[in-house]
Amino acid sequence: MLENFNISLPVLALTGGVVLFLVALQTVLQQATGPARPRPDEPPPGLHLAVSPLAFPTVVTPYGIAAVIVFAALAQNNYIDKLVLAGVVLLILAMDWLAMLFAEVILRWVGTTLQVFAVVLGVTQIALGLQVILHSLSMIGVFVERVN
Repeated sequence: MLENFNISLPVLALTGGVVLFLVALQTVLQQATGPARPRPDEPPPGLHLAVSPLAFPTVVTPYGIAAVIVFAALAQNNYIDKLVLAGVVLLILAMDWLAMLFAEVILRWVGTTLQVFAVVLGVTQIALGLQVILHSLSMIGVFVERVN
């Protein structure tokens, strides 16, 4: 598909970096404001909430999809790398499933620690998104990246 639309790998990586940056930034900013309160005139939640917003974008995240696309494009014809990528995706999905099964127990024991950890990881994801953007811009030739 990348060849059909003439999309280069650096542009694809830049897109993944922008998505990662924006979603991580939104997540960190939402943590600062707290959860939205339900309005009294809203109908009770239905089963459709299991798909959106639970499954997408909570379990299957936009930046996760972007990362898988970028890594699959980087693997190109290397089937071992593609199998490793598929294995990592399946492992992450299995860990998500286990975390959902034991969510109450996990939150009871380490709830506050997870909140702090979420903020630290969110800021790290923002930095990673910016790093991918900068690296992609240097691959395109916008500037020369300095290595420290």
